[in-house]
Amino acid sequence: MPPAGTPGTLAERLHALVSAPRAVDDLRSYFGTGPHTGTTPFTGSRFEGLGGGGERSDTACKITADDLVAVQMLSVRIPARTALDLLEGGLGQQIEDFLRQIPTGLDLVDAEPARIGKGSPADRAWHLLVTQPKVGWVTASKLLARKRPRSLPVYDQVVRCALGSPSRFWHDLRVALRAEDRAIHRRLLELRTAAGVPDTVSALRVCDVVVWMRHRGDHTSRKCPGLDPSAPDE
Repeated sequence: MPPAGTPGTLAERLHALVSAPRAVDDLRSYFGTGPHTGTTPFTGSRFEGLGGGGERSDTACKITADDLVAVQMLSVRIPARTALDLLEGGLGQQIEDFLRQIPTGLDLVDAEPARIGKGSPADRAWHLLVTQPKVGWVTASKLLARKRPRSLPVYDQVVRCALGSPSRFWHDLRVALRAEDRAIHRRLLELRTAAGVPDTVSALRVCDVVVWMRHRGDHTSRKCPGLDPSAPDE
């Protein structure tokens, strides 16, 4: 699973971020909707939908060239040799075997803990990917999020920093989404509708975009002091 960090109150941080007045406009800016229609959206707006999506029925358990291009929409690149191994070699077969054990169409908020816990097919696929040359935890998370966008989240340094470096991100995020009768999950769906973002975009992706947009301009790599989600919007 994604790397450990300093524990934080993830539910409180997420609640503050998704409740912020700027959340809807950040989504509209990212996806090019509402008053931003006609402007150039972020390339990541095509991450889930490119080529029919990673969960489309005929390729839901296979890594395809579309998947490799899609992760580039989120500013990461899988090295050529690893890409070939994913497309044509034993690595691709191993990942396919794991993906066959991870259901499609399952939201993280509805997933049993065993689906994302230590030793689960998702966890084993993640660990297999990060052992590949020049494939770190960010790239591994993004590739798996492409294949199972509703249950496995996009995760990178900006989001990790903004959320206080939760110790077990998949698990902690699931707990946060389920808290208070799934209040944060329901809020994410409301934000998606309010921003005019297509229903094909998962609640997890809405969450990722809201958090990333809030902190991307202020994040300063390893020396970043983090984000105070309760601070007033600028």
